[in-house]
Parts: sequence; structure tokens; C-alpha cells
Amino acid sequence: MAAAAGRARSRRGMAAAAGSPRLPAWCGPLRGLLLAVLAAGSCHGNSVERKIYIPLNKTAPCVRLLNATHQIGCQSSISGDTGVIHVVEKEEDLNWVLADGPHPPYMILLDGNLFNRKVLMQLKGTSRVSGLAVSIAKPNPPQGFSPGLKCPNDGFGVYSKDYGPQYAHCNTTVWNPLGSGISYEDFDFPIFLLEDANETQVIKQCYQDHNVPRDGSGPEYPLCAMQLFSHMHAVTSTVTCMRRNSIQNTFSINPETVCDPLLDYNVWSTLQPINSSGKVDREKEVIIVATRIDSHSFFWNIAPGAESAVSSFVTHLAAAEALHKASDVHLLQRNVMFTFFQGETFDYIGSSRMVYDMEKDKFPLRLDNIHSFVELNQVALRNGSVLWMHTDPVSWMNESVQIQVRNLLDILSNSSVGANVTLREVGYSQPLPPSSFQRFLRARHIPGVVLTDHQAAFQNRYYQSMYDTPENIRMQYPEGLSPEETLEYVTDTAKSLAEVATVVARALYRLAGGANNTSAIQADPKTVTRMLYGFLIKMNNSWFQSIIKPDLKGILGDVPQHYVAVSSPVNTTYLVQYVLANLTGTVVNLTKEECLNPEKAPNTEKELYDYAWVQGSLDPNSTTRVPYCVRSTVHLTKALSPAFELRQWGSTEYSTWTESRWKEIRARIFLVASKELERPATAAPGKGTKAPGVTSHPSSQPCKTWAPDPHAQDR
Repeated sequence: MAAAAGRARSRRGMAAAAGSPRLPAWCGPLRGLLLAVLAAGSCHGNSVERKIYIPLNKTAPCVRLLNATHQIGCQSSISGDTGVIHVVEKEEDLNWVLADGPHPPYMILLDGNLFNRKVLMQLKGTSRVSGLAVSIAKPNPPQGFSPGLKCPNDGFGVYSKDYGPQYAHCNTTVWNPLGSGISYEDFDFPIFLLEDANETQVIKQCYQDHNVPRDGSGPEYPLCAMQLFSHMHAVTSTVTCMRRNSIQNTFSINPETVCDPLLDYNVWSTLQPINSSGKVDREKEVIIVATRIDSHSFFWNIAPGAESAVSSFVTHLAAAEALHKASDVHLLQRNVMFTFFQGETFDYIGSSRMVYDMEKDKFPLRLDNIHSFVELNQVALRNGSVLWMHTDPVSWMNESVQIQVRNLLDILSNSSVGANVTLREVGYSQPLPPSSFQRFLRARHIPGVVLTDHQAAFQNRYYQSMYDTPENIRMQYPEGLSPEETLEYVTDTAKSLAEVATVVARALYRLAGGANNTSAIQADPKTVTRMLYGFLIKMNNSWFQSIIKPDLKGILGDVPQHYVAVSSPVNTTYLVQYVLANLTGTVVNLTKEECLNPEKAPNTEKELYDYAWVQGSLDPNSTTRVPYCVRSTVHLTKALSPAFELRQWGSTEYSTWTESRWKEIRARIFLVASKELERPATAAPGKGTKAPGVTSHPSSQPCKTWAPDPHAQDR
């Protein structure tokens, strides 16, 4: 509950900011207002403060994350950091900030096309910069932009000094060559993303009115300044912050948590029902189909993940629906488990936890039950019709595994005959790309294949970035469509992914022992297009509204993001759960009370099925909904790294990522009246000192009528 509360405070703060009044068209009038307040010596506390500061309502911060050895991300000082604004639209503009400008420290408004490693490392190496506000590049940077690593999840996959050492650390294939690694750097100043072009323009206008250098010399006061608040409570590493949490919980009456483990839930279901609280017989074979459902970027909760995650799990969901519609699925000799892993971006949290639970007999399946493994991993950016089948070269050295892998590849290839998808083998000299399958291979030799749209390096030029958007996977809609028409419009991307889903469903049918003709197994492009719209453009749509529980309707925000949580499931997890139940479950004739309490109804077999009372669609010509009960085999299981179960916070075997707690995230601009009126303000006890550039008027310091007040929200 403590973790939930900490994250909730952060979310509420951002939500409140987002609901503030829209900014004025430009900030020129601020100067007159400010000088009038100064002249009058007015003392009206927060009411005056609200007139002096222009809040930036649509921002996303870079926050601090920690693992076993170090910290990454960004933070401000405890009272926020302030600086005179300077707009940097080309590299030469940096000279003013780094050397020539007479009013350091500077807050930089950085053009999104300059947000790269070279520039950030220059800024990191100077004391003349107090923070950074980044505008979104439009269109997306044509050269690509990936703040992730060149070798994602390095050290936590299967390849190591003991297993395929020649493939370890991306020695033979650099998967993400555009990866700059800036998401994994540590910055001691705040960095915010400006999501609203109007707010960016307000800052630029204020800069133009007050801060533009004239004939190479510094501008005159008053100057336009910016203040960013994003102080992080955790420091050093997960080992340090978890130890501090433990000490607080042991000895403090009011413990104060400083960081939380990244935690969410995996979603899984089976083609044929199994006892979710029991154990599957050892002789029963199960085929695992897997995708990840989380994404990441440099900025907190900005993780659209169109190609890196959504294209894959949407295709997976469509394949599950198509296979469930086959008439003889209940007769198949092998079961199929559809698995959606959370937290995979952060060193395979979800998949490593499922493997751990299988090894410890805490999951219905054992590793021995796994017949084969099929993973969908970035499948939207195909060149022509080609999809690539990746296998583990080390496994080929095991003759029995090699035979099974060969059979798996043949079935997949044959299933594409007649479809607009061509499956090709990568070859046996290349390792597996970063994938959940690697965590299963660490535990056991399992025949498996990873399907991707890339033969070697990623085709995705925006991997783990804010630009991995619908445009990146070529989703296009005609102009003038209403939201409902857009939801139903079948895009070319939806058609393409439905074809991939069809091939996967037919292959799974054959792998499970199906002998009938597979031509009737067909993924529905309309279902795919609805999912793409919901998971990439607008979660709050009529279809999603109809398939979730009434008490979960609040999760339907407008702009979907797929960043992993630290407590309860994020909206992506819930929606994957209920979409999967909708596509593969059955509507049953139970009352609301029976659906919510299936143990009270006869013949519900609650040990085999999950029951959900969902909102249903709107009754025609009415504002009321027609709810109903859905029976499915869909379940959630915890995606928390085993390192935290074992209290091995310095583990090198399992993910150790944590997220720092924070008190507030906010940004604002204001005018600094004159150098002569500046003098340091007295810091509140225990709160540190004001950031450089924060000043108070000497005649009205007790009520701070115009200086930034870092504790305004505490009052």
C-alpha cells in the first residue's frame, strides 16, 4: 500500500497540473504585472504567486531509476532548479550557454532534433546549466532516435561466459545500433519533455521578448526564467535504497519509503482450461506463445511502444482469437498458453519471474511441460512480406533439440503458404535477439523461435523512445473521421498484422496436433484495427468501455502509455487481460451476484475459469449499458523480480530495478526583475537552500510575493 500511495501522489500531482487553466498566448504581459506587484510591495501570498508564475501543465519528467550497482535518470535540487531561459535550436546556440552568456545558470529550451548524446554530454559537463526543457521534434527525427542501449538487457539473457560466450554482449550482432544509451546515464539536473506545442511557443515568446542577446551582448533585466521541480528521494543504487527502506520499516514509527521495485503483473491464459491453483500433469505438453507488453523512453510514463511492444501483443491477441474459433480446439493433444510479460524492458522482469515460479512449483506449469516456445517480437515493419525466424545457435548442437526446432520452423513456414507473409530462417550463426525466450533457455533447453521483422539489427529507428508512435508503424487514417469511425477503420497496418496473426494461429494449431485444414483459421483485421486504435491512439473508446469491469472505467485515459508500474497493474495490463477475455472467453448466463461470486452458482468450475462482470455496450437509444458475465481462462500472475522475493538486491542473476519516490513534479516560468534586487532567500529548516537564480524582494521577503516558493504546494 505504501508503494501505491507514493506513486499515486506523483500521478495526482501531474493530473492536477494538467487540469490548470490554459496558458495565455504569450508571456509579454507578465512583465507589467510583475513590476506592478514589485512597485506596490503587495503581500497576497499564493494569490499573487498565481498571477506571477505561468505553470507548464503538459510536461513529462525524466525520473531516477536504480539497479544493483548505480542510478540513472535525472533530478532537481530539493527546492527545484531555476535558470534564465535560453533557446537552443542549432548547435552553435550552445556557445552562449556554455561560455558567452553573462547570466548563468541557464535553463535550456532544446529543439527535439538536438536531443542527443553529444549535446547532453556537453551539458552534463558544465555548471552553467541548471536544467533542460525538450520540445518534441515534428516530424520524427529522420535519422532515428533511440535513448536505449545498443545491446538491450545485456547480461540478463542466455548468452554468457558459460553459454555461447561468442554471442555475449552483442559481440556478433549489435541489435540497436542507433541506441545512444542516454536513458541509462545519470544527470544531476532536471530534464523535462514539453508535450504541448502551445506551451513551447509561450516559452519561446517570453525568451524573444526578454532574453535574446543583442549585438552579441547580454540582454537587460527583467529576464525570463524557468523553474523545474523533480527532486528524487532515492540515491546510489537499489542496494542502498532498499536497505534504507528496510531500516525505516524496522525502526521508524512513520516509515518513509524512498524507492519501490518495478512491479506489475503478467497476463496468461490457456486454450484448454487448466486448474490455475493446481499442477498440470507432467506428461501434458504445452506450447507457450509470448510477447512483452511494456515499453520505455527517456521520460516518465511516455512509452507509446508502437513497434517495440504494441504491434507484437496485438498480433498475439488476434492469433489467440483466431485459434479459439477453430472447431476442434478441445480435441488438440497439446495445450497452448498465451503469455504476455510485463517489465521485460528492465532486464526481463516478467519472464524471469515466471521461470522462477515454474522452478519453485509456484505456477501450474513446470518447465518440463513446455513442448516449444513461439515469441512475437517487433513484427510491424516488414520489408515486403518477409518475417524472420530466429533460433538459438547453441541449441542446434543438441541433436534432439535440433530435430524439434527443425520441425517448428517447418510448421511455421508451411503455415505461411498462400498468405501474404513469407517466413525466412535467419541462419544458425546468429544469436537470438533480446527476447523473453532467452530467460527460459537459461533454465532449460527448450525448442523455440522468435519472430521479428528484422534479420539482424532492429528496423525500428525509435526503439525505446517517445517517437515509437502509430506513425512509426505507418498507421494512417483518412481525414474527417469521427472517433467511432476511426475505431472501426481498417488500416493497412491492421491488415498486415492480421496476416501475421493468421500464420501464427495456423502454426499453433499444427504444433498442438491439429490435423484438419487450417484455411478456416483466420485472424480478423477489424479486431486488430480496434486494438491498434485503443492501445496506440485512444484508450477511452466505446469498445474498451464495453469489455471492462465498471470499477475499472477510470483506467481509460486518452493517450495510451505502456510503462511498467510499481504497485497495482497499469492500465495496459488490465486492458490486455480484458481484451484477451473478450476475444477468447464465453458469455455465460449468470446474474451479477453469481458472476462476482461463482462459488455460489452451480457448475461454474471456478478452479478452471475466471469470471468477470463487464460493462457491456450502450443500449440502443439509451445512455444505460447492458452488462454481462464473461467466463475465460485469463489470469494474472505477479511480475516482480525474484531478487526482491529473495532480498538479493545486488543480484546479477535477476533484475534489480527500482524507481525513486518523489514529492512533486512541476514546471513554471516567471520574470527575474533585476540583478540589483536579488538576494538569497532563507531556506526552510532541513530543506536545503534555494537553487541558483531564485531571489526574493527585500521589502517583502516573509510573504515572497514574487520569488519562486518551493513549498507553495505544502501549505
